[in-house]
Amino acid sequence: QVQLVESGGGLVQAGDSLRLSCAASGRTFSRYRMAWFRQAPGKEREFVLAISWSGSSTYYADSVKGRFTISRDNAKNTVYLQMNGLNPEDTAVYYCAATDHSGNYYKLNEYIYWGQGTQVTVSS
Repeated sequence: QVQLVESGGGLVQAGDSLRLSCAASGRTFSRYRMAWFRQAPGKEREFVLAISWSGSSTYYADSVKGRFTISRDNAKNTVYLQMNGLNPEDTAVYYCAATDHSGNYYKLNEYIYWGQGTQVTVSS
C-alpha cells in the first residue's frame, strides 16, 4: 500500500508559478512510476505529466509542454510538479498517482494509488 499526499495548491494570477509536492509513504517509493493528473469542473480527469521510477524519463501532455516540469527525489519519497506560466485553463484539482505497472504512462487506469488532490485556481 502506498499513501500519497499532495500539497502546494492555491490561488494565483495568470502568468504566476506554483510548485506542487506529493509525499509518498508505504512501500518503496523508487519502485513506482509517478504521475500528475488534473480534473477541472465538469470535465474528466486528464493526464498532465509522468516520470519513470529512476527519474530518467518524463512524459508530458501537449497542453503543458514548455510550462510544467515533473521531478522526483527518491531519497525524500517526493514527486514535484513545477508549473510556470499558469493560465486560467490550468484551474483544476491536481492529483498525484503511482503505479508499479509497466503499461501506458498516459492512461488513468494504469495507476493504482491516488492522492486526495489539491486545488489550483488561476485568475485572469
